[in-house]
Amino acid sequence: MEGMTGVFGFLTGYIIPFVLVLSLLVFVHEMGHYLVGRWSGIRVLAFSVGFGPELAGFTDRHGTRWKISAIPLGGYVRFFGDEDASSKPDMDKLESMSEADRARSFAGAKLWKRAATVAAGPIANFLLAIIIFAVLFSIYGRSIADPVVAEVKPESAAAEAGILPGDLLIAIDGGKVDTFDDVRRYVSVRPEQRIVVTIERNGEKMDLPMVPKRTDMTDQFGNKMEIGLIGIVTNQEVGHFRVQTYTPLAALEEGAVQTWHIVTGTFKYIGNLFAGYMKPDQLGGPIRVAQASGQMATLGVAALLQLAAVLSVSIGLLNLMPVPVLDGGHLMFYAIEAVRGKPLGASAQEIAFRIGLAMVLSLMVFATWNDISALIG
Repeated sequence: MEGMTGVFGFLTGYIIPFVLVLSLLVFVHEMGHYLVGRWSGIRVLAFSVGFGPELAGFTDRHGTRWKISAIPLGGYVRFFGDEDASSKPDMDKLESMSEADRARSFAGAKLWKRAATVAAGPIANFLLAIIIFAVLFSIYGRSIADPVVAEVKPESAAAEAGILPGDLLIAIDGGKVDTFDDVRRYVSVRPEQRIVVTIERNGEKMDLPMVPKRTDMTDQFGNKMEIGLIGIVTNQEVGHFRVQTYTPLAALEEGAVQTWHIVTGTFKYIGNLFAGYMKPDQLGGPIRVAQASGQMATLGVAALLQLAAVLSVSIGLLNLMPVPVLDGGHLMFYAIEAVRGKPLGASAQEIAFRIGLAMVLSLMVFATWNDISALIG
């Protein structure tokens, strides 16, 4: 009985939240492809949430098979003329098509229509993130604090640079600072990298160079992470903690700002990986996403939705990588086609798709290994 209870708890606590969140993100991504493809006059053969054997589905009046498949780790839209779910064109079938059928195939569509259809998936993910953030800001507002220092940790980067309690942080590296969270967000992704913090003290402005220290942190769930810290703290007395409310239009604007912060933070993290400022073990895969989904679910719907917004941006960015089999790889092919005036040959595309598939599978294996290492470590 205890074993059954444990299995049930694992399913409801981790697997179900993970599947629900991932299915939402996949559905929105693929719906972007589907809507723009249909608008462009391209025939859609299948719309699947998940891979592998079909669990349930139906065929609509346009001949599109809508289905839920057994492996909930992605999805696809298969267009007329595609050889497989990755939208690799079936060149033999394409050559034997009539002009009418060719015009309704994906590979036979005009270049701009193919590019728009492919780009629509990641764009849909970015729009979803903006909408989720906007809804959360409209309902709950946003907790903020003034960027005023209440305490400076001994032997920290801030202490060594000369920051004192009562200092107001007004800029970092020339960029304006409005809230204490702006400071935390900027500093956290810049461990061991020189920054210049502009403060105001007794009406006088000063530029203080410092280097955030790489610090191991553990969140409330026991997850370990590595971030940059300068060692300052604020409190209610000087930071004036409060909840900022938004009108629907302002919430959309703030949602776009938060989405952009995730985009820039992701690129900064990737840059830090190559520069050696961050360790690659921070990169997580499906196990860590499932774990995070379960953890956020314990905090409520708002926390789970916030995670969904972050993951939606991540999926959008991942798909824009210029790797064949991903959307970014297709867009790269279309850019080459626009320059050459004709697409790459079938053999070149086949080799590129094989290399791209190997790269994606290698990344998945590496991320999953990180997940397992974190669980047993």
